[in-house]
Formats: sequence, structure tokens, C-alpha cells
Amino acid sequence: MKIVIALLIFSLIIIFHELGHFLLAKFNGITVTEFSLGMGPRILSTVKGGTRYSWKLLPFGGSCMMLGEDMEDAGEGTFGSKSVWARISVIAAGPIFNFILAYVFSVFIIAGIGYDKPVLLGVTEGYPAAEAGIQAGDVITKINGKRIHVYREISNYTTFHQQEFQSGKTVRIEYIHDGETKTAELTPVDNGYGRYVLGISGSSNYRTKADSLEVLAYSAYEVKFWIDTTFQGLKMMFRGQVTLNDVSGPVGVVDMIGETYEESQQDGAFYVWLNMLNISILLSANLGVMNLLPIPALDGGRLVFLIIEAIRRKRLDPETEAKIHFAGLMALMILMVVVMFNDVRKIFL
Repeated sequence: MKIVIALLIFSLIIIFHELGHFLLAKFNGITVTEFSLGMGPRILSTVKGGTRYSWKLLPFGGSCMMLGEDMEDAGEGTFGSKSVWARISVIAAGPIFNFILAYVFSVFIIAGIGYDKPVLLGVTEGYPAAEAGIQAGDVITKINGKRIHVYREISNYTTFHQQEFQSGKTVRIEYIHDGETKTAELTPVDNGYGRYVLGISGSSNYRTKADSLEVLAYSAYEVKFWIDTTFQGLKMMFRGQVTLNDVSGPVGVVDMIGETYEESQQDGAFYVWLNMLNISILLSANLGVMNLLPIPALDGGRLVFLIIEAIRRKRLDPETEAKIHFAGLMALMILMVVVMFNDVRKIFL
């Protein structure tokens, strides 16, 4: 059952991503030759309105193949026959649709259980926060100028800035105490386990109910949180703060979904639903961000070429671009195999 649920979540997120490309292609008069879920050989397919709709063997990935997408072809209905801004809208639509899907899922969660207000449940005596006069019940509004909307942003800030804290960088906290806005300069200290902390505590499970407008606003903050988390994770990876064991591919994600599903069953169907939605938000936002990276073969890589074309008002050689994207695709496939092998290894360790 857990594998079925994982595949359903993956399929929904991928289909919605490709749907973005599909709808914008149709809107701009581009012929879509094939719209598919999965990769590899076809299991089922049908042709309707000039487009082949396929379900393929490998349950990861999907595609929206457009006429003349990687060729210098300006014939009627081809990708290359449209203006550069039309082509940019088609390519950008996939990641944007992922963010839209994440937002819709967030609305369900925020409307159902509210949001984790950045209120402190306690402070630890002898640590910087307590010494600065910060107390339980205070609400954190900013950290070093970064606006804080949910409690998880506080814990994430601490996690992603450990190197800076170790070098003695101070943290400027803006908070509300008894209705009054105050500020404090704190220097994180080692908690004895090699982690630098401020001495504050709270919980993402401490939820505040939201009215209609707050549901809409905090759903956007929820998506923003996961986008920011993804970017911060990428920064840590490029800085060498993350190892291969900390990275998960499709196999690792399926295993994580399965474990979460089994643990949630003990709390009832409602919590299964909430946790699956949370995972879907994370994955959809993550897919949107990853696809916007300026890497050949990804949407972000294609956007780089299109933006260059818009600036120079002349298309780069399509054959050269196609070769670059193919090389990027091969590199991504190799990386996927390495990550998948590592995922399997971790499962059986």
C-alpha cells in the first residue's frame, strides 16, 4: 500500500508539472506530439487531437514533447515558430505549476489545522535568549532582517547558519513582548553537543487557527518556507556541508513516504492525510526549484538559452543547444543512478 501511495504522489506532482507545459503550449498554438507519465517503453497509449497520451513503464518522470522543440524548425505549430516570450512561458509553466500545486495543498493544511505561529514555548536559563530578557510567549518576527512567519523558519535558520555561528556571528532578533516590539543581539553558544543555539524552544505542532484571509496568506508562506528550505539545502550541498548519504532520490523518497504512512496510521486517517499532504508540498516545491536550476536539460537550463536569445534577439544554434542539453541529460541520468544505488544501500544497511 505504501508503494502505491508513493507512486500516486509522484505521479500527481509530475503530471501537474507537465500539465503546465502542456496547457501553455496549447495556449500558444504549439503542437504537443506526446504527453506522458513515466519513462521508457509505453505500457498504454492513445492518440487524441494530434497528441499521443502515454503511460510508460518506469514510474519516475514524465514528458510533454512539442513539435520541433530541439530543432531549427519554424513550420506551423512548432516550438521554434513562436516568439521567445511565448517559449519562455511554456518552459517556465512547469515549475510554476508545481508551486501552484504546493499552494493548493497548503490551503488544505492551513485551513484544517492552522499555522505554526513563531511563538516561544520556553527559554533555557544561562543561554543568550534568557540573558537578553526574551521570555516564553514572545513572538519572533525577524532574524537578522529576515521576516519570520512560522516557527519552522526559526529552527531552519539555526540549522542552516551553523558555520556562521561557530565563527562568532551575532544574531539580531526582533520580537514582540507584551504587545511591544523589541530587539536583541544574541551570540549563539555551543550546547555541549557541537551545535550552536540561542536557548529558545518552540514547536511546529503548536498551531494557531487561521481565518479565511490568513489561510490564503499562510498557505503562501508555507510554500515560501519549502522553497527557501530547498535553496538552503542546495547551498549546504555546494559548500560541502552535505554528504551523499544526506541526499535522497526517488527510492529514498518512496521509503520515506512509506515510513511516514505507517507511522501515521497509528494516529488515524486524518493524520495520514495531513502527513501525505505535507510530503506532497515538500516534493512539489522541491521539484519546482530543482527544475529552475540553470542546468542543461532541465527547465532552468532551457530558460537560460531563451533569456540569452531574448537579450541578443537571435536564437542560438539549435543543434549546439540540443547537444548541450543531451550532455546535461546524460550527466543527470548518471547522478540519478548513483543516488538510487545509494538509496538502496541505505535501506539495507
